[in-house]
Amino acid sequence: MARGAAPGIGDGTRRAPPPLESDPMSTVLSAVAWPYANGPRHIGHVAGFGVPSDVFSRYMRMAGHDVLMVSGTDEHGTPILVEADKEGISARELADRNNRLIVEDLVALGLSYDLFTRTTTRNHYQVVQDMFVAVRDNGYMIEQTTSGAISPSTGRTLPDRYIEGTCPICGAGGARGDQCDNCGNQLDPTDLIDPVSRINGETPEFIETSHWFLDLPALAAELGRWLDEREATGLWRPNVIRFSQNILEDIKPRAMTRDIDWGIPVPGWEDQPNKRLYVWFDAVIGYLSASIEWARRSGDPEAWRRWWNDPETLAYYFMGKDNIVFHSQIWPAEMIAQNGEGDKGGEPGRFGELTLPTEVVSSEFLTMEGKKFSSSKGIVIYVRDVLERYQPDALRYFISAAGPENHDADFTWVDFVSRTNNELVAGWGNLVNRTAAMIAKNVGEIPAAGELEDVDTALLDQIRTGFTTVGKLIESHRQRAAIAEIMRLVGEANAYVSRTEPFKMKAEEQRPRLLTVLHVLAQAVTDLNTMLAPFLPHSANAVEKALGGDREIAPMPRIDEVEDLDGGPGYPIITGDYTAVPAWEHRPVTVGQTVVKPTPIFVKLDPAVAEQELERLEAEASDEA
Repeated sequence: MARGAAPGIGDGTRRAPPPLESDPMSTVLSAVAWPYANGPRHIGHVAGFGVPSDVFSRYMRMAGHDVLMVSGTDEHGTPILVEADKEGISARELADRNNRLIVEDLVALGLSYDLFTRTTTRNHYQVVQDMFVAVRDNGYMIEQTTSGAISPSTGRTLPDRYIEGTCPICGAGGARGDQCDNCGNQLDPTDLIDPVSRINGETPEFIETSHWFLDLPALAAELGRWLDEREATGLWRPNVIRFSQNILEDIKPRAMTRDIDWGIPVPGWEDQPNKRLYVWFDAVIGYLSASIEWARRSGDPEAWRRWWNDPETLAYYFMGKDNIVFHSQIWPAEMIAQNGEGDKGGEPGRFGELTLPTEVVSSEFLTMEGKKFSSSKGIVIYVRDVLERYQPDALRYFISAAGPENHDADFTWVDFVSRTNNELVAGWGNLVNRTAAMIAKNVGEIPAAGELEDVDTALLDQIRTGFTTVGKLIESHRQRAAIAEIMRLVGEANAYVSRTEPFKMKAEEQRPRLLTVLHVLAQAVTDLNTMLAPFLPHSANAVEKALGGDREIAPMPRIDEVEDLDGGPGYPIITGDYTAVPAWEHRPVTVGQTVVKPTPIFVKLDPAVAEQELERLEAEASDEA
């Protein structure tokens, strides 16, 4: 792969990375949205950032690419303070508790982070401050006096997102002080008609205060050129690229500091302890700081540059659609400013020329039983609750097969039970169990194949072709179509059993044919399991064992307790060794491998589960009320 400095954006020479299939050893950054640590995460969150990024990252490793998957908990900002005050604990205590809860949930779900860290590390503080200094010194931070909103009852600053009112542009109610979700326009709290605090409903007071603003207008031309280039690739989802281009039409400077005492101190304003960097300035820099922390922990402190300074790196950012503006405007603008590539020029900071996102992979919203998720109203299903009662791959399957990939999707317990029973259990689980059971009963090991008939080769050829078809779908972030194609092939394998009827081959003269059919089935299950491994890693390892294998074909993440690299408090991280994954290709079965009577891979759910879960939700909603 070519190395060296990236050409400048402004001179028109920056080029898009080549398509994946043209470079079998691409360097791939999977930058996964940072879950906010004001509470545990619900299934809507992991449907947007968690499962899609993990499926993609696992597949890319299997396809031979060098993947770095990073994220962590986002722990600064007013919502943390509000929740901590409510519970009578410090912001740090709340962040520590929820960081651990989120880490445990994401590991239980099987998300294969190379590093999942947090924004309260000293490493992160230093990287963010260095980024701020580079952007400021290149002239893209401007100091302005502005109106700041405070709570009359507490004197505490109210962040933009905690003020709502009527949008002055489209007239929609419930617009926030930073953006109207109805029309997509960016706003300031002072723009809102009849603004009120979302915390206690009081009318905020506006006072004059000084802040550093990111000079987005001076970066707009470069942002526009970059977005036009991204549109030309045809890779971005249409709603994401259109939204990203539209917000450039009314671009204006955006405050990057806040009047708050919980966050990263502002370089140069050390004498003002109640001024901190805006949580969304610091959070998106987490992708870079996490990569640097990963490199430092790996023993090669400069290793992160392979994913950040190489113009051919493929960088994918995974999130829900409410975070598009920060990943297609704010973060790229920060990188352009750090690189010194805006209208004011400048020199790259200590991070060198940073590579901009290849694609912002934004999912739509997941609703629950037709309603928007709301923890405060009891309309919520926490990841931990699902995983305590159901198999993690059942949840992963639902999100992959029916999640909010390119349009809003609804989670219902009836659908969850139906997909688990009719697709996982009756489809894939049935194929695995009947194959292993017939081999165990009739042979006790994977048999050699005799002469193949047309019906045999037809099935095997279809499945081998599936590697190409499914792989291309995952590369283009069409995971619903990818898993649908795999399940279609599962259906073909089940139909093969019905056509060949190996369970009826009792006579001795039929034994050669029986052994051939069982060999074909073992091969079909093995290849289908390889394809399903990115989607269903827990069961992929169980299926491998059911056919006598002794390896983990879907390496799982682990929690390590670590010390802060720069002397701060210790904390848990998610990491893992994912180098042992099999290649994304046909893998011949091992003839003679012992197969014993299997146990079911998936748990069939009682249809009454749906009604029970709905009753639980109603009870919890009543408690909240």
